[in-house]
Amino acid sequence: MGVGYKRTTIARIAAAVGFVCGLLGLLAGVTEHMWKLGATGWFTGGALLILIAVFVLFDGAVAFQKART
Repeated sequence: MGVGYKRTTIARIAAAVGFVCGLLGLLAGVTEHMWKLGATGWFTGGALLILIAVFVLFDGAVAFQKART
């Protein structure tokens, strides 16, 4: 596996999980169903996970570019 590919894969998985968490939060808010974290907790957790995934993806891209030069 090349430089940056592992981080890119992890970022993609984290973004997918964050998207699912955000959808769960949206679903909890629309149905007014109280889950353990509530609508705000699921949505905020998903948004935070996606933000971290973007930073990891950016880090993987920088590492890939540095390895090419």
